[in-house]
Amino acid sequence: MPNIRAMTDRDAGAVLDIYQQGIDTGHATFESTVPGWADFDAGKLKAPRLVAEGADGEVVGWAVLSPTSSRCVYGGVAEITIYVASAAQGQGVGRTLLTAMAEASEAEGIWTLVAGIMRENEASIRLHRTCGFELLGYRKRLGKMSYGPMQGQWRDIAWMERRSDVVGVD
Repeated sequence: MPNIRAMTDRDAGAVLDIYQQGIDTGHATFESTVPGWADFDAGKLKAPRLVAEGADGEVVGWAVLSPTSSRCVYGGVAEITIYVASAAQGQGVGRTLLTAMAEASEAEGIWTLVAGIMRENEASIRLHRTCGFELLGYRKRLGKMSYGPMQGQWRDIAWMERRSDVVGVD
């Protein structure tokens, strides 16, 4: 199993490389190019941010959270983003990382994690279900692809949610 640890600025290159691998699939994000580290960093919660390391210490996956709203009532709700390096897929990295992020998010007072996943990304939908997320439905024709094999096509997004059973249960 991979080693899970906190992401640091030293991980920027590996994190952005793995992000590019996801972009290259055409089924991970509407983004067509990897942002610079400052832009990537600016839109994410400061904690938790996790990376998964392979046996050689190389970063093989990462997970971060983004706020869903600036309203205080949504302070315990965050959108999760998780990416696994192409070479590490199917090896339990995603499950280990997503499980660790769920636990780390609860330690930070997060009671609900949401995920938006392109309908065609069946492996990610399965991963999230395995880790306690439920499918709420599909956001139809949410965005039009500007690149890749589905350029010019509207994409449906599976909207998934995991509600903590330890935080926000009062």
